[in-house]
Amino acid sequence: MRRRRVLRGAAGACLAGTAGCLGLGGSNADVTLPEPDREYASEELPYPAWGQRVPEVTLPDPIRGGEVSTRSVDTPAVYTFFYSHCNTVCPVLIQSVRNVQAHSIESGYADEVSFYPVTFDPERDDAERLETYAEDMNVALGAGNWRFLRPASAARATATVEDEFGVTFDRTHPDGMDTYMFAHSAITYLVNADGYVERAYRTKSPDPERVIDDLEPVRNA
Repeated sequence: MRRRRVLRGAAGACLAGTAGCLGLGGSNADVTLPEPDREYASEELPYPAWGQRVPEVTLPDPIRGGEVSTRSVDTPAVYTFFYSHCNTVCPVLIQSVRNVQAHSIESGYADEVSFYPVTFDPERDDAERLETYAEDMNVALGAGNWRFLRPASAARATATVEDEFGVTFDRTHPDGMDTYMFAHSAITYLVNADGYVERAYRTKSPDPERVIDDLEPVRNA
């Protein structure tokens, strides 16, 4: 499913945050958290939103091997999207999610939640690079609940990250050099154990405490 890139009119203003947007007051038996305050229904948004099923995709795990199928994950899961050569937005995204992982380890529920950062730069983000990146970002790969996912090609990254999850990214020039960067949007998803989106955090710096607070009732549902 190819998602719409933008919303027109007043909807665009609500994408930047929830302030000033009105909740629709809906209910959905597939999710635990209440509908977030916003003006537009989930199906009108250009990304998977509250109460919708997570996109059905299967992606390789370059470090541990094998693949992860999003709809086969049987724990609540946190997804975010990044590339390791980014020195602005992505380190903040990964650090925020890593802080949630640290809380899960320290609080004894590491086996009740999974973390799936998906790279959209498979050309450079191979297993060796991602292992080094994990060390630099203090990610606890040994905890077993964090798995980097890497689309098999640039085309597959576009089909998955952009078309399915609604995270836009554009590679900068020069195309022929390994110093290229990406301009990209930022979304972090909290998905429940049944594969439904509980929250889509559209921010470059998701608040770990908010994610932890949202995660608790989802874990205990």
